[in-house]
Amino acid sequence: MPHSTSPSVREFPVADERSGPYTLATGPDGALWLTLVHSGQIARLTVDGALTTYDLDSPACRPMIVTAGPDGALWFTRSQDHRIGRITTDGRSDAYAVPTPGSAPFGITTGPDDALWFTEMNTDRIGRVEVDGGITEFTLPVEGAFPSAITAGPDGALWFTLNQANAIGRIAVDGDVALHPLPTPDAGPVGITCDGDALWFVEIAAGRIGRIAVDGGIEEFPLPDRTAKPHAIVAVSAGECWFTEWGANRVGRITADGEISEYDLPSPSSEPHGIAVGPDGALWVALETGAVARVDP
Repeated sequence: MPHSTSPSVREFPVADERSGPYTLATGPDGALWLTLVHSGQIARLTVDGALTTYDLDSPACRPMIVTAGPDGALWFTRSQDHRIGRITTDGRSDAYAVPTPGSAPFGITTGPDDALWFTEMNTDRIGRVEVDGGITEFTLPVEGAFPSAITAGPDGALWFTLNQANAIGRIAVDGDVALHPLPTPDAGPVGITCDGDALWFVEIAAGRIGRIAVDGGIEEFPLPDRTAKPHAIVAVSAGECWFTEWGANRVGRITADGEISEYDLPSPSSEPHGIAVGPDGALWVALETGAVARVDP
C-alpha cells in the first residue's frame, strides 16, 4: 500500500542555480558529497546543513556522478574534459585523463575488484580506473548506445544502462559484455541501482521503472504520470527503491510488487536529479536549481 502520510521534506540551499547540484553520495566521513555541474565544484554537506565547497582545476569540467571509492576518497566523472576526478575528505583533488578522446564519462561506481568502473557516453566504452589512476577501457558491441549510469550487481559484475540502445548491459570484471534489450521501444534508461537481489532502473523517455534479474528477466512498471521523466534511482532495501522525477518535480517510491507512491517537492521546478541514502538513513536529493532536499519517509 502507499504510505499513509507524505514523508517529511526539508530543503538546504547549497548554491544558486548557476552551480547546478547534480548528484550526491555519502562519504566515509559521514557527510554528503555533491557535484556542482555548472560551476565545476565539489561540495561537502553535513546532515545539519554545514556546507564546504571545493573548486576544481577547471570550472568548465562538468562534474557529473560522484561515488565513494574503496580508498576512503570520493571519485567522480568529469564529462566536459573527459577525466575521472578524485577528492579526499579534506578537499585535495586529482584528475586522470580517459585515454580515448572525447569519451564524456558519466556514471561511476566502485566495483567488486576495488577499482572504479565508469561509462563513456560518447565512445561506447566502459572504463575501469584503479585507485592509482591507471585506466583500462572495454569497447561495447554496439554503436551510438550512450552508456549512462552504472552500478555493482549482486553477481560480482557491473550493470549499466544504454540510453540510446534501449538496453541494460552487464560487464564482468574480465571485460565480458552481455546486453539485454528492453521490452518497451525507445525507453531511454538512465539511472540504475542494485537492491541486493536484482537491478532496478528508470526509463526517462517511457515513464517507467524497470527491474532486471541477474538471469536477464525484465519487468517494467509504468508511472501514474508517464511524462514525469524519472532520472535517478537508489535502493533502500531489498524490494524498496526511491527515484527522482525530473520532469514532474517529485520523488517516488516503488516496492517489490510494483506499488508506486509519489510525493511533490516543496520548491516548484527544482529539477531533482541524483538521489542517495544519507548517513542519517534519510533520502537526499540534488536539486539542480540550487538546493538539496532531505526526504524522511
